[in-house]
Amino acid sequence: MTNRERIGKLEAERDLTDSGFLQLLQNLTPEDRELLAARAGAVRERVYGNAVYVRGLIEFSNICRNDCYYCGIRKSNAKVDRYRLTGQEIMDCVREGYGLGFRTFVLQGGEDVWFTKERMASVIRRIKEEFPDCAVTLSLGERTREEYECWRRAGADRYLLRHETADEEHYRSLHPPGMNLPRRRECLYVLRETGYQTGAGFMVGSPGQTWDNLISDLRFLQQLRPHMIGIGPFLAHRDTPFAGEPDGSYELTLTLLSILRLMFPGVLLPATTALGTIAPDGRERGLLAGANVLMPNLSPVRVRDKYELYDNKLSTGAESAQCMEELRRRVEAVGFRIVTDRGDSRTDLPEGPKAYKT
Repeated sequence: MTNRERIGKLEAERDLTDSGFLQLLQNLTPEDRELLAARAGAVRERVYGNAVYVRGLIEFSNICRNDCYYCGIRKSNAKVDRYRLTGQEIMDCVREGYGLGFRTFVLQGGEDVWFTKERMASVIRRIKEEFPDCAVTLSLGERTREEYECWRRAGADRYLLRHETADEEHYRSLHPPGMNLPRRRECLYVLRETGYQTGAGFMVGSPGQTWDNLISDLRFLQQLRPHMIGIGPFLAHRDTPFAGEPDGSYELTLTLLSILRLMFPGVLLPATTALGTIAPDGRERGLLAGANVLMPNLSPVRVRDKYELYDNKLSTGAESAQCMEELRRRVEAVGFRIVTDRGDSRTDLPEGPKAYKT
């Protein structure tokens, strides 16, 4: 079977055998990548048209109890200038974003235990009471079922929790003792059971990653059936144990975005800040590969460069919410249009091509 045939089979059946994925990933030509992106773009067009959904990202704390080897805000990094926004500061960001047209807000932080179940619920309730037409997405890491249920009752709509890798041995190589993949996976299943639109995802090119690891990631996502999938290239941070490791592949990230769009037609698929960091037109290329979400930064300017998960992260300019016109121009230049409504996932539509026609 040729790669052209594999791509056709993937589009038609939303799956390949493990050996089929391996052959596809290992032997892609530039022509194959163009075909893959074109097929993924056609699927995205059928499901979402040319809409690109924007989310207002609020990075409200860079304090974290975890010590992940790849992360710049890991607790062992004494060079981080730590901060924590107050509830009022978060609300100020939301109000500004609402005025700019945002109708989804992503509250993202390290696993900062100061934000207890009650404190976080209070923030969520304030947002939903003042802006009932908006969606609230949380990205707060591993918490208890009780916390997840409480925040869902308070009004949270979505939750992002990247699994990072679905292989247990690889997971252990990226995280310190005390963190484990079964718990991470269990959190994701609890989130789905609790009624969140749930997002998972993985790094591309993280240290020690193999082709088999990537195939395991695809298989795990098939089991989980998430509403959102966030992937991006591994980018090293100077103050972590992986400081000297090579960055993940930009081209492979784009390829996997296209594969994920073909496998999960209705999923919300961001073109991440990491893509924009690794290449000037990275997010535009991500959209052309099948992505349909962007997350401009609404955090106060004074803290944006402090939430540094990897080196050289974009923190000012077109990735910020205040520069929406520049972002709009860049998105339109590659054939898309920015939409600022809630933009809910369409993954729970019935299976079959007719279900995805717009």
